[in-house]
Amino acid sequence: MTRTYEAAISALNSLQTNFAIVEQVRKSGKALNELSLPETVEWLRCIGYTPSDLNRLNAIHVAGTKGKGSTSAFISTILSQYTKEEPNQPTPKFNKIGLYTSPHLRFARERIQIDNAPLSEEKFARYFFEVWDRLEEAAKLAGKEPDAWGSKPQYFRYLTLMAFHTYLSEGVDAAVIECGIGGQYDCTNVIEQPKVAAVTSLGIDHTAMLGTTIEQIAWHKGGIIKRGARAFAAPQPTSAEEVLAKRAEEAGTQLDIVRGHPELRPENSQVKLGLAGDFQYTNASLAVASAAEYLRKVGVADIPEDIMNAPLPAKFKTGLEQTRLGGRCETRFEKDVAWYIDGGHTLESIRLAGQWFASRIEADSSSEELAAKKTRILIFNQQTRDSTALAHALYETLVAALGCDAPFTHVVFCTNVTYKSAGFRPDLVSMNTNADDLELLRVQKSLATAWNAVDPKAQTHVFGTIEEAVDFAREVAGQEREDLRKDEPPVMTFVTGSIHLVGGFLDVVETKPASEA
Repeated sequence: MTRTYEAAISALNSLQTNFAIVEQVRKSGKALNELSLPETVEWLRCIGYTPSDLNRLNAIHVAGTKGKGSTSAFISTILSQYTKEEPNQPTPKFNKIGLYTSPHLRFARERIQIDNAPLSEEKFARYFFEVWDRLEEAAKLAGKEPDAWGSKPQYFRYLTLMAFHTYLSEGVDAAVIECGIGGQYDCTNVIEQPKVAAVTSLGIDHTAMLGTTIEQIAWHKGGIIKRGARAFAAPQPTSAEEVLAKRAEEAGTQLDIVRGHPELRPENSQVKLGLAGDFQYTNASLAVASAAEYLRKVGVADIPEDIMNAPLPAKFKTGLEQTRLGGRCETRFEKDVAWYIDGGHTLESIRLAGQWFASRIEADSSSEELAAKKTRILIFNQQTRDSTALAHALYETLVAALGCDAPFTHVVFCTNVTYKSAGFRPDLVSMNTNADDLELLRVQKSLATAWNAVDPKAQTHVFGTIEEAVDFAREVAGQEREDLRKDEPPVMTFVTGSIHLVGGFLDVVETKPASEA
C-alpha cells in the first residue's frame, strides 16, 4: 500500500460502517455500546498507549447536541492567544493546542488540528499509517488476519486513536476534544483526567443510542464530567440541568450553568464574534467560562476568578473575534449569487439556521419591497434523519420570521453525492446511507412532494448531485441578472439541512468557481 494522503483516505473509508449494519443497530433499539470504552482502551494498548498517557494532553472535553464544534473552536482560538511569546510576560504555560472535532466539511484532516490549522496531507498520512501498522502488528501477534473485519476500529474510533497518537507525537500540551455521539460511552471518554468539561445546548438527536427524552440525553452527555475537573454547561431545560447537576455531584465536582457574559449578548455586544448567528453568543459564553477555568488551572496569571461577572480580557475578545469554522452561518458571494450556508441538521439547529437566514434577508436587501419580490433559492438535503420534519421546521421558521407564506421561489432537493461524473469526493464518501434511496432519489422526491403541499407557489426541483444543484442556482441567478438591471444584488441561495451537504457544496464551489460553471 502506498503511503499517500489519498491512500490514507481510501483505507479510512474502508472502516466505515455500511448502511445495513447501521440499520440493524438502529432497529434493535440497543443503547450505546457499553463495551465502547474498554474496547477503546484495548485499541490504545495496541498502538502503544494507556489512558493515563492522555493526561499529558491536558484536555478540555466538550459534549452536547448543538454548538459543540463552535464552542470547541472558540475555546481553541482563545487559548491560542496565550501561546505567544510577549515582552515582559511570563513564558506561556502551553505550547501547542490540539483541536479534535467532527464531522469534517471537505477534508478528513480538518478533524485533527494543531494550533487551529488542519494537519498537512503529509502528516495526516504519516500518523494514519503509523496507527494502521501498529494495529496490523497487534492483530498478527494475536493470531488474527491483519486485514480481517474487526482487526481495526471503525471510522470515528480510528480517527480518535489517530488524533491521540498525533497529539502525543507532536507534543501537544493543550487539547480541545469534542465528543462524537453522547459522552458516557463515546470513545473520546477514555480521557480519565480532563482539566475542564463543557456541555453545550442539548436537544433530541441520535435517539436510537441516547434515548428519546432530554433527561436521558443529558445523562449521556454528562458522562464526560469527572472528579477533579470543573464542569460548565449552557442553559438547558430545568430537568436536563438537574440531571447534569446530579452527574456532577456523583463525580464529586462542581457544575456551573453559564447564563451568559454581560459583554456577550447579541443585542448589545461590543465583541463581533468570528462566527455569525445570534445563538453563537451562548456558545461563546460557555467557551469563555471553560477557557478561563483552564487557564487558571494551568497557572496563567490575571484570569478573573469570576470571569462571567468581570470585564472580558483583551485576549479573550481577540480569540472570539478570530474564531473561524466553515459551514456555520457562513456567507459567500459570487457575481450573481450570494450563498448562505449552514449545516443545521436537527430540529433546533435548523430553526436557528432559518432565523439567521431571515435576518440576512432583511439586512442584505435594499428595501422590504425588493426583499418580497426577490428570487430566493433553497438547496436542501438530509439523508439519514427525518428529512420531512426538518424541511417543515425550516419552512415554518421562515414563514414566521418573514411574514409571508412563500419564502423561496425555487426549492432544490439533491443528494449528498458531490459530482455528476466523479461521484463522491474521496474525503466525503458515505457508506451509511441506502444506495437504492440515492439511486432512485427517494428522499428527494418525497421532500419535493411535502414542500409542494405547504408551498405550492415555489418551483421544486430534484437533482442527483450537489454539482447539479449548484449549476441550477447559478443558471437561475445569471438569467435574472440578464433580465434585470446590472446593479441588482445577487440572488440569495440558502444551503442547509446537512453538514455532509454543506461540505460537498463547499467543495463544488471552490473546485468549480462561477467563472468556470
